[in-house]
Amino acid sequence: MRYGQIVIGPAGCGKSTYCQQIHQHCETIGRTVHVVNLDPAAEEFAYPVAIDIRELISLEDVMEEMKLGPNGGLLYCMEYLEDSLEDWLQEMLQDYTDDDYLLFDCPGQIELYSHVPVFRTIVDTLKIWDFRICAVYCLDANFVSDSAKFISGTMQALSAMVMLELPHVNLLTKMDTVPDKKEIDRFLDFDARLLANDLNQSTTSSMQRLNAAVATLVDDFSMVGFVPLDISDEDCIIDVLAQIDFAIQFGEDAEVKIPNDDVDEEEGGEGPQESGDCDY
Repeated sequence: MRYGQIVIGPAGCGKSTYCQQIHQHCETIGRTVHVVNLDPAAEEFAYPVAIDIRELISLEDVMEEMKLGPNGGLLYCMEYLEDSLEDWLQEMLQDYTDDDYLLFDCPGQIELYSHVPVFRTIVDTLKIWDFRICAVYCLDANFVSDSAKFISGTMQALSAMVMLELPHVNLLTKMDTVPDKKEIDRFLDFDARLLANDLNQSTTSSMQRLNAAVATLVDDFSMVGFVPLDISDEDCIIDVLAQIDFAIQFGEDAEVKIPNDDVDEEEGGEGPQESGDCDY
């Protein structure tokens, strides 16, 4: 069994930074993680790239040869990847065996996860190849500065969840850049109907039925919740990785180690320790 994260989200939301930090953290604790670049428009990387889609196709070449714009060119690249899964991606992944852990750093065009079936095909194929996959949806915490923007981000995440049908962890990234973290607290455990009331105060009366419908939709699905990620806080990184590992049951076959409390006390220890949590 192989394991992986599909790291998705809008452009500029911190997907590559997340992959860098997870790779760096795992390297520090002696855990092997490989990063796969699935963004044909990527130019520079802060992490070692194990597999690079640009060896198959690049956005720059497609735009030049096909006379397409950035969005059309990116969609063409991903459809080309979809057609080349067994010819290219399967061959690239064949060297990774049981218990290998891969991060798939994906493009920032959200239509790929909510409207077109490209990534649904990719994740379904990875399942057939004996991967356990979790989708990690990144949303810039600075984007959720008010209820309207937060509802928009929530609907984007919900669309991806419904489309991909995977274990799913939604992250509020870039928490280290948020001026007042207390402003984000109400979005971490949010009530969609209260957010709809906020929307009613900032929109005309003609929009109230739409606001109520959106709130009801989010409440009815009851699927979307966000986990804060502050890359300057090691406890946050540990907490996020632990939640994802739990979602895909990574390490479930490892031998359970039961701490010996008597030995700990005799040696002056403090007994078993719990992992730290983010201070949010």
